[in-house]
Amino acid sequence: MKSPSFRLAVLGLALFASVGSALGADKIMVGMLPKSKGNGYFIACKVGSDKAAKELGVELLFDGPTDSNAAKQNEIVENWITLGVDVIAVAAENKEGISTALRKAQRQGIKIVTYDADAMPDARSFFVNQATPEGIGHQLMDEAARLLNSEGEFAIITATMTAGNQRDWMKHIEERLKRYPKMKLVAVRPSDDLKDKAQSEATALMSANPNLKLIMSICSPAVPGAAEAVKQAGKTGKVKVIGLGLPSENRRYVHEGVTDSVILWKTEDLGYLTVQAAVALVRGELKPGAKSLKAGSLGTFEIVGDNIILGTPFVFNKGNIDQFNF
Repeated sequence: MKSPSFRLAVLGLALFASVGSALGADKIMVGMLPKSKGNGYFIACKVGSDKAAKELGVELLFDGPTDSNAAKQNEIVENWITLGVDVIAVAAENKEGISTALRKAQRQGIKIVTYDADAMPDARSFFVNQATPEGIGHQLMDEAARLLNSEGEFAIITATMTAGNQRDWMKHIEERLKRYPKMKLVAVRPSDDLKDKAQSEATALMSANPNLKLIMSICSPAVPGAAEAVKQAGKTGKVKVIGLGLPSENRRYVHEGVTDSVILWKTEDLGYLTVQAAVALVRGELKPGAKSLKAGSLGTFEIVGDNIILGTPFVFNKGNIDQFNF
């Protein structure tokens, strides 16, 4: 016969389990990992992610390094493996570096999707792709050529030299550059995804290259950073600024004529689509070979291979930038 204390212990465990279930312990848990959680781009992604998580009734853990740090991303993935999340969505800072941790997560039964910047294909099931690297690279290069009448020197400020998505964009920028033989790429400099460092790099680029006509920033903090450098140097209109950035962070510079155009996609939609895809994968609604994904209020998206395509890049300029609040 069991003692009264044993029976009370069993009863307590049963009550705890019941309460846990009532509080939603069985909710799908999504770990969403940005490159850096303080970056305005990923803050905007989180707005869409939160919306999708609420609609789907899942728990969203949003965490990342305070700045671009591949080792910290790995550490967070390891923590989520221990916690036992159901699915991880990651914007990879280092494509190869993160993949080892993601493969470990897969072996533990955790589903993996990537967004914004991909990991190695065997380390995830699907990549939520904001636009094709070719489309992004070509649009950036064509916009630069339009502004310079296809002639002159330009430089690029990137986040880091190891960021997989930006290396892909660079490849297609350089490929497209062949169409413009009178244009010359004189330098590529990293900003570590920091506005202040981008400003310093832009200042140094203008000093080292007196014939520089345009700075192309291909990470969001670098666009306002480069614009501030051009403004302080008194070179507004003489050195043009374009790049991939948020309308909210560049609106002032666009209206002042420092930045000519900002190219991006709707980042809130990227976050929303990523969580929709992650949850569909856990629920078995998204499987290898799928050709489309129904993503809540955003509608249906095409899947090309294992890439879920958000859409084509959009050019924000003085004529339309006030229409957007992200």
